[in-house]
Amino acid sequence: MNIKEAKQEIINTVKAYLTKDETGTYEIPPEKQRPILLMGPPGIGKTAVMEQAAAECGINLVSYTITHHTRQSAIGLPFISKRVFGGTEYSVTEYTMSEIIASVYEQIERSGIREGILFLDEINCVSETLAPTMLQFLQYKMFGTHRVPDGFLIVTAGNPPEYNKSVRELDIVTLDRVKRIDVEADFGAWKEYAIGAGVHGSILSYLEIRQEHFYQVREGLDGRSFVTARGWEDLSRVIQVYEKTGQPVTENLVKQYLQSPEIAADYAAYYELYNLYYRQFRIEEILAGNAVAPERDFRSAPFDEKLSLIGLLTDRLNRDFRTFCIDEDVQKSLFGELKLLLKTEHADVSALRARLQESLEDAGKARIAGAEEMRIMRYVLHSVKDLERAAASVPPGNERKQFVKEWFAERETARKQRAEETGERLTHAFDFLEKTFGESQEMVIFLTELSAGRHSLRYLSECGNKAYFHFNRILLLKDRQEQLKTEVMSLLDGSV
Repeated sequence: MNIKEAKQEIINTVKAYLTKDETGTYEIPPEKQRPILLMGPPGIGKTAVMEQAAAECGINLVSYTITHHTRQSAIGLPFISKRVFGGTEYSVTEYTMSEIIASVYEQIERSGIREGILFLDEINCVSETLAPTMLQFLQYKMFGTHRVPDGFLIVTAGNPPEYNKSVRELDIVTLDRVKRIDVEADFGAWKEYAIGAGVHGSILSYLEIRQEHFYQVREGLDGRSFVTARGWEDLSRVIQVYEKTGQPVTENLVKQYLQSPEIAADYAAYYELYNLYYRQFRIEEILAGNAVAPERDFRSAPFDEKLSLIGLLTDRLNRDFRTFCIDEDVQKSLFGELKLLLKTEHADVSALRARLQESLEDAGKARIAGAEEMRIMRYVLHSVKDLERAAASVPPGNERKQFVKEWFAERETARKQRAEETGERLTHAFDFLEKTFGESQEMVIFLTELSAGRHSLRYLSECGNKAYFHFNRILLLKDRQEQLKTEVMSLLDGSV
C-alpha cells in the first residue's frame, strides 16, 4: 500500500486498540494489541505519517531511532539490591527504568494524556547486543523489567534489506506477533500531501512529467545513487528560503539533496526552465486578467510545455488557497480569544499574549499538536503581539475594547478582500485556458489539479467560483455522454 493508505490503517488501529467497553476495559487487551511493523524504503514519509496520525487522533507520540541506543539505554543500568529469600538476605541484580519507557511516562505527565504511540524506527537494524532485547520488546512490550504502559500502542518501522546492509532478518516467532504493513513509494499519494505542505511548484511540475524520478535507488559502478520523497521535500524547503533571500539555486545545491547526479542535473535544468516559463508565459498577467496574446501558440506546443503552463498556474493559485486557509484559521482562533478578552474588565492584551505564549510552549513540549496546528498558534501569537503594540497607548476598559473590535474588523475586511482577489485570479485562469485550449484535456488536467488539493477544495467549498463549477459541470456532462455512447455501441455490437 502507499503511505496515505498506511496512515489511515494506523489511525484505524489506534481507534480499535483504544476502544473500551462499558466497564472502561480495552476491547482488545493490551497484551493482544499487536505492534505495527511498517516496512518500506527509506525516505517515503514513515515518520511524518506517525506525527500526523498521532495529531489527528489527539494522542501522544514518543519516537526514537532505535539504532542510536545501546542495550543499557534500552533496558536500563544494573544495580545491586537486597532481597530476602527463606529468611536469608541476598544481593541481587536489578535494573533502572529504560530511558525509552521513562520518556513515555514523562510525555504522559507533560501532556496529561495517558494514551499514545511509541514509535521506534529502524527496528531491524539494531546491534547484535540489542537484538534479543528488541525480540523481548516486540513479544511482551517490555524493556528489561519495565512494561510500556497500557494505552500506548507500539509502531515500529524498518527498511527492506535491499536498502540497508545492516538489516537483520526478523524471525517467524517475531513476525507472528506483529501487524505488518508493507509500504511502497507512490507519487500520487505523496503529491496530495505535497500540495498541502506547500512543496515548491517546480518540483511538483517536474515530477508530474518525470514520475519515474520521484523515487529511485540504484547500484552502479560509482556506487549507490538514490532519490527519495524526503529528499524532494527538503530540497523544496531550501529552495523556498534561497529564493526568499535572493541566493542562487544551483545544480550543486540540488545534488546535496538528490543523490542521483543524472536526476539532480535534469531537475536543476528544469528549475531554470520553470523560472523562464514563469516570465515568458506571463503567469502574473494571466491571473490578473491582463494577459495579451501569448508569444507562441500553446495549442501546438509540446505536451510537456503545456503541463508546465498548467503547473505554473496551479502552483501560483495553490499559494493563494493555502494563504486563505491559514488566514481563516487564524481569524477563527483570534475571534475566540478576543471574545474572551472583551469579557474581562480591562481587556489586558498583555496578559492574553503571555497566556498564548505559554500555551504555545506547552504544546511544543507536550508534542500533541500537529505541525499545522502549531503554525496557527504561532500566527495567532504573532497577531496578538501586533495588537499589544497597537493598543499600548489606549486606556484600559471600554475604550480599549472598542479598539480591539475595530482592529479585528479591519483584519477581517482585509482577509475577505484577499479571498475575493483569489477568486478573481482563478476566474482569469479559466478564461485564459478556455481561450487557449477550449474544453480540451488541458482544461481537464487543470480541473483535476484543483480538485486534488485540500486547500483548493476548501476554498471552493466555502467561497465558490462560477467558472470552476461551470467547466466542471460541462466536462462531467461530456464524460457522461461518452460513457452513454460507449454503452450504446456495446449494445449494438451485441445485437449484431
